[in-house]
Amino acid sequence: MTQTIRPAPAPARKRPPPPVRGGARDRLIRRAPLLPALVFAIVVTQIPFLVTIYLSTLSWNALRPGERDFVGLANYADVLTDDRLRAALVNTVVLTASAVVVSVLLGLGLAVLLDRRFPGRGVVRTLLITPFLVMPMAAALLWKHAFYNPAYGLVNGVLGGSTDWVSSYPMVSVVATLVWQWTPFMMLIILAGLQSQSQETVEAARVDGAGPWQVFTRLTLPHLRPYLELGALLGSIYLVQTFDAVFTITQGGPGTATTNLPYEIYLTTFRKFEYGEAAAAGVVVVIGTIIVATFALRVISGLFRMEDHR
Repeated sequence: MTQTIRPAPAPARKRPPPPVRGGARDRLIRRAPLLPALVFAIVVTQIPFLVTIYLSTLSWNALRPGERDFVGLANYADVLTDDRLRAALVNTVVLTASAVVVSVLLGLGLAVLLDRRFPGRGVVRTLLITPFLVMPMAAALLWKHAFYNPAYGLVNGVLGGSTDWVSSYPMVSVVATLVWQWTPFMMLIILAGLQSQSQETVEAARVDGAGPWQVFTRLTLPHLRPYLELGALLGSIYLVQTFDAVFTITQGGPGTATTNLPYEIYLTTFRKFEYGEAAAAGVVVVIGTIIVATFALRVISGLFRMEDHR
């Protein structure tokens, strides 16, 4: 009778021991290299902000340097009830919303075009990104003199006539400058979203008979929604602080047609010399920016979670 020899069972693999969590000293050692950057950020950003909050509670006019009275929240009440500041708030909303919406739409169109393959696509992408790399003050000067000048500007040279665009259409002039500069930023964000889209899903929809418009509206746009929101929120954070274009192109005029909050803060500080009121207006702008930035961070966190699930 033949005896069957069974192979010996393989030895059980030993599980690696769980990582030992370090104590407070180990955590401190790991985070120590970040300490200088944290201290620098606090000194540069938080301390000046706290000083600004303190100044916003004072009645301080530079023409009366010896008078500094504590007024509490009176400056904030003036900011919310002053006609010039309320007009500046409305102009800020109109300027920011117009520039963001137009930039997002143009950026979406350019991103869809650049997502396709064609000869010289790399060169075209580089040229379209260039406006975003121009300094804001230089861009404002370029548009004021090279485009809007009634005598030799490019706009009148193409359309004919001698229209003074800055005086006749001040808000449109500033918005067009901002759109020219911020459309590449929106385009880059949306293009990144397009390139992360699953091509297998798109091909499956085309095989099922979906046309280009159906693919774009039912697949591409829902996929791009977080990227569109992110571009709009980040653009709003930056554009709400616009000062260069307003100061260089229109000086807030004619009248107060293009005076936004940053420019009104400048006028309050260096024309009216009301440091307390200007500080209160600055705090209001910062609070509004923080609110928008909170939504932007939530969108960014959502994008990271989407990437983790893939």
